[in-house]
Amino acid sequence: MTTPLFLLRCVQIGLAIGELELLTIGTVNDMYAEMSNDDWNYPEIATQEMMDRF
Repeated sequence: MTTPLFLLRCVQIGLAIGELELLTIGTVNDMYAEMSNDDWNYPEIATQEMMDRF
């Protein structure tokens, strides 16, 4: 990953430059990957009862 690509991903996620001191490159990559899952329509979303049984 190049520096410009990393900074682009930070902007797309909405991170400020000051926040980058607290995050690793891996964390930013994970946040970017999870951002793409935000629009996914899951067929079933777990309830608290399901989590308690788990």
